[in-house]
Amino acid sequence: MEAILDLYAAAYDPRWPVVCFDEMPVQLIAETRTAQPCRPGLPQRIDYEYKRNGTANLFAFFQPLAGWRQLKVTAQRTKLDFASCMKELVDDWFPQAEKIRVVLDNLNTHTPASLYEAFPPAEARRILAKLEFHHTPKHASWLNMVEIEFSVLSGQCLDRRIPDVKTLTAEVAAWQSERNRLQATVNWQFTNQKAREKMHRLYPS
Repeated sequence: MEAILDLYAAAYDPRWPVVCFDEMPVQLIAETRTAQPCRPGLPQRIDYEYKRNGTANLFAFFQPLAGWRQLKVTAQRTKLDFASCMKELVDDWFPQAEKIRVVLDNLNTHTPASLYEAFPPAEARRILAKLEFHHTPKHASWLNMVEIEFSVLSGQCLDRRIPDVKTLTAEVAAWQSERNRLQATVNWQFTNQKAREKMHRLYPS
């Protein structure tokens, strides 16, 4: 935990960016009847029936100190999908970085082995040489700031029925663009000092 909090407390350095990474499932739900539009004094009215259209997956990169995020809609979240995201992080989003410090949880796909399954050994090694993984403790994924971004996304963008991947991709892209324009970030206040005060029972006396 303290290693993660040290990362968050460090000054911004574009050569050593800190990027939080995670994924979340999104249920795709379509209307079965056309909603009645808003009228003066009346909100839009939506029928209680709906149609399930399966699920999609959202990957998210979030750089708190720069107020930058990048989201990617995929059909699933396999080891190959994770490896593809790490390659994009290195080659597309931070090609000039010396080392990218990635905060992520302990999901079984979040390992260097995933890259060796996806790419030839030399390519996997090239990508991993630019990455420094920092895993949150088990049962403490809340330490990953991207979880807060997902919460904001859920409240501002995903709080309605989204019928298909095309719509989801367009809506998420619009939300991402506006958040990046504002350079919105997280007011993170949980420091190592506060951790030691609140969790003093975990520290030797």
